[in-house]
Amino acid sequence: MRKLTLTLSLLLLIAGFFSLQAQEVKGVVKDANGEPLIGVSVIVEGTQIGTQTGLDGDYVINVPDAANSVLQFYFVGMKTETAKVNNRAVIDMVMLDDVSSLEETVVVGYATVKRRDVIGSVSSVDNAKLTEQPVTTVTQALSGKMAGVSVSTAEGDPDAEVKIRVRGGGSITQDNSPLYIVDGFPVDNINDISSSEIQSIDVLKDAFSTAIYGSRGANGVVIVTTKSGEKGRKISVSLNAYYGRKQIANKDALQVMDSENFVKFQYELAKVRDNVSDAYEPYFGTFDDIDMYTGMKTNDWVDQVFGNIGQTWNTDLSISGAGDKYQWTLGYAHLSDDAIMSGSNYSRDNLNM
Repeated sequence: MRKLTLTLSLLLLIAGFFSLQAQEVKGVVKDANGEPLIGVSVIVEGTQIGTQTGLDGDYVINVPDAANSVLQFYFVGMKTETAKVNNRAVIDMVMLDDVSSLEETVVVGYATVKRRDVIGSVSSVDNAKLTEQPVTTVTQALSGKMAGVSVSTAEGDPDAEVKIRVRGGGSITQDNSPLYIVDGFPVDNINDISSSEIQSIDVLKDAFSTAIYGSRGANGVVIVTTKSGEKGRKISVSLNAYYGRKQIANKDALQVMDSENFVKFQYELAKVRDNVSDAYEPYFGTFDDIDMYTGMKTNDWVDQVFGNIGQTWNTDLSISGAGDKYQWTLGYAHLSDDAIMSGSNYSRDNLNM
């Protein structure tokens, strides 16, 4: 009786082993039009066992549990499909388009295209990011907020030209500036637009932009969308203002010579150049008169040029509304920027409707 029990247990173990042994499954994956799909991922559900379809859409995979395993088929732009093996050796699959993702539209400026057609890289920044720091121009607010987009200024003036470069410079002889589009219209720059008036900024960075805008988009496209009235709200009023003061951070680090040392330096320089009579004496007299400069009052040029206490005042008022078939907005923005450098004050008034 004991021998019979051991024999039955051994037979059940052998049967279980054969039921769980690996089985080779093959097949072909096609789309709804009957065309083979290349690169479809075929994975045994719940495991790391997988393969991909070849040039003819065919695949071969070893399934550990042919009776209970499930195959999953993944492909970009297609709906995920599953199939239970059920000890089958051949499993063909037809995959359907994922309409929900393929038909999604993207607004790119002059045109509206399907999501599947957007092969370029797009970066975006909204109004909250643009207005979170007090800057003179909206281009300065873009600095450091978009990957692949470089923002720099040629000088320190508040109204200095701000240069935007998308993916670096593409030409050594022509202008590398991107194309600016504001509410569907091409403009030269966006420095005169108040950041409070902008709803969002999108930057097309790759070759896709040239397919829409031609050669003008070769250096990238900066698309600006301004604010408008919100549907369902009759009248909306928005007021934003801020005030700030600024001064040079460490003026003591910029020391200037006093009059005595300055004159001595000029004499030594003229002596080295062997030109004392022409480069020194007409301006400072002979060397015997150098004592007259001791204790003479010195002009602190650093203080006179960079010693101002700068003040910044910005305020903007926006009134917007919407009807059944239209939206409107009226806005006024004032910016006054008194810089710490003498003669670098800047003011701007924007009125838009």
